[in-house]
Amino acid sequence: MFNKKKQPPIKSLVAEGSQIDGNFTFSEGLRVDGVMVGDVLTNESQPSILVVSETATITGAIHADHIIINGTIKGPVYANLMLELQPKARIEGDVHYAALEMHQGAIIAGQLRPIVAGEEKPTLKLAANNN
Repeated sequence: MFNKKKQPPIKSLVAEGSQIDGNFTFSEGLRVDGVMVGDVLTNESQPSILVVSETATITGAIHADHIIINGTIKGPVYANLMLELQPKARIEGDVHYAALEMHQGAIIAGQLRPIVAGEEKPTLKLAANNN
């Protein structure tokens, strides 16, 4: 994902039982267990990771380099490098990705829109094949 570099550390947490209303900007890593209403954006100057847990709901657009979803997103998703959809992921909106890993059970109610540099096709990985 980030080649041989370490993934950025998760430095911020929206805990279960918490709700944030309004746009939220983060650096490096963010884990969401609660509710967020508004766009979730990353500081583009450094690699970023966003983890949306099974208990989380985000209503708004989300932007990050590496996104792992196991909760509910109501809005578009923009994964600049990698998008991982866990079995309980629910997305209502278009999904923009460079590489996609989708587990059985994940649901997308929207269009898949690959981010393509030049004519190269995006990488798709089937989780069931373990390849």
